[in-house]
Amino acid sequence: MALNTVNEVFEKMPQVFNSAAATGLDIIFQFHITGNDSGDWNVVIKDQNCQVNSGVHASPTVTLTMEGSDWLDLCNGKLNGVTAFMTGKLKASGDIMAAQRISSLFPL
Repeated sequence: MALNTVNEVFEKMPQVFNSAAATGLDIIFQFHITGNDSGDWNVVIKDQNCQVNSGVHASPTVTLTMEGSDWLDLCNGKLNGVTAFMTGKLKASGDIMAAQRISSLFPL
């Protein structure tokens, strides 16, 4: 099933969260989505639990910035994360290695 809105992605994340992949992790992902369907969300991974919140977190581990349509393409498997990063569609600051865990934590 295709994800059609940015908000839908963040609503689905707790449902698909792979707690086994989160063993030993304490990460805060900050997502800054721009363009149409824009907004800010943070995802807190701690003690093998996941909490998705709207808004900006005070001290994220990694911040990811992406245009809404590109974020949907990434989540729907139409855009590769490495390609998005290398072409400038995905900007990351902070612990870049933490960002590489997103696909294993959230198999959308």
